[in-house]
This record gives sequence, C-alpha cells and structure tokens, in this order.
Amino acid sequence: MHPMLNIAVRAARSAGKIIMHATEQLDKVQVEQKGSNDFVTNVDQEAERAIIEVIAKAYPNHGFICQESGKSGNPDSEFQWIIDPLDGTTNFIKGIPHFSVSIALQVNGKTEQAVVLDPSRDELFTATKGAGCQFNNYRTRATKAKDLKGTIIATGFPFKTKHYKDSYLAIFSDMFDDTADMRRSGSVALDLAYVAAGRVDGFWEIGAKPWETAAGELLVKESGAIVTDFTGGHGYVASGNIVAGNPKIVKAILSKIRPHLTPALSR
Repeated sequence: MHPMLNIAVRAARSAGKIIMHATEQLDKVQVEQKGSNDFVTNVDQEAERAIIEVIAKAYPNHGFICQESGKSGNPDSEFQWIIDPLDGTTNFIKGIPHFSVSIALQVNGKTEQAVVLDPSRDELFTATKGAGCQFNNYRTRATKAKDLKGTIIATGFPFKTKHYKDSYLAIFSDMFDDTADMRRSGSVALDLAYVAAGRVDGFWEIGAKPWETAAGELLVKESGAIVTDFTGGHGYVASGNIVAGNPKIVKAILSKIRPHLTPALSR
C-alpha cells in the first residue's frame, strides 16, 4: 500500500471508531441544522478532527479541504486532503447503518489516493491512481452491463435543492422504466464505491459536493468505469451533477437525462 494511502486508511479508521462508538448512544449526539435539510453533529466534527490529526502528524505541511471546518493547513501545498468525515449524516442520526468516511488526496489538483470506509460493516474501499481499486484487499471491477436492461442504478434525491424536483422526477421516471430497479442509499461516497465494486451498475445525482465525490471518483475510475457530468463532460466537480458507471451505462444514463436538461443542469 502506498505510504500516503496507508495514512489515509489509518485516519479513516480513527474516525470510524468515533462514529461507531457514538452509535451506541445516539440520544446523546448533538445535532444542528446548517441549512435546509442539512445537518451536522458533534460526531461529524470529532471525526473530522481525528482525521486531520492523524494526517497532519505524518504530513505537517499538507493542506486540508474539509466538509465541516473548511480549509486549513498549508493552502499553498501541492498536497491537499479532501475530507468528508461522515457522509450520510442523516442516516447516522436516525440509526440507519449506512454511512461512510471519505478521504481523498489531491496532488496538484489531481486525485492520487482515495479511501472510503463503511465502519458499520467494516468495509474498506481504497485506490491509488494507476494501481487499481481494492475492496478489503481484493481487486474490484465495475460491471460490464451494456444497457440499462436488468441493471440496478443508484441515485440521490436533490433534498437540499428541491427546486430541481420536477426535473429529477422526470429523469427518474424515464430511467426507472428501463432498469431492473433503482436504489437511494443516502451516502454518495458509498454509492460510488458500490459502482467500483460492481454492486450497482451506475449512479447519478444532482448537486453532489466535492468532498462527497473526491474519493469515490478515483475508486470508480480505477475499477474501469468513468465519471462525467450531465452533458458527458468533466464539470461535475463544479456543478455536482454527476454520472458514474462503465462507458455504455453512462451513455445510457445520459440518454435519459438529456431530454430533461435545463440550463442550470447543463453545467
């Protein structure tokens, strides 16, 4: 394992222990609302601090871009860690055991290392650029589905941007007609990890955040699949409008999205 990936795994497991300990006493978790349907807990914050502490001890001159605390460390460093300490906070608050820790390392703006940890199931997804993706030390491959027939496609509802509801539901309806089924799990990082592991055939979402997708994006690519925006381009980091899967599945998903694109969704 690459030394920096090893540190990322150590940091993720440190955060995972904090999260799992908190699940034993959910009634004591402190919950605040950051925005519309957007929650943060003291556990998110404690897990994020634990991640930063582990990484900063090993690499004191690196920078951090985190969901909860924003930017810290060295902003001029070529090494920037993108961290979502608890992706799936709403699931966590409700006691639904489907959430994750997501850590990515970008070097000069390119993601080189990625970790997504599901602490509930002790499932670890890792990738180093050019070296493939691993699930609990086994190599992963995205599915080879050629079209939407018989597929399971993951998605995320635009619960923070409900003004996209009509466009989303129209896309969902068209896509659902051609798939075996759809899944909405509540953790973008795990959705992307599941694409990489071949558990679902594809994934799409409106308005995903960079810290939710940074690690999962590399997992997907290192499993032989691709990631695009809703027009087939590379603007998903800026827009958050993301599609993932093998090239044929991405093409099929885009064909369902295209008729319903608005100017805002075309970015």
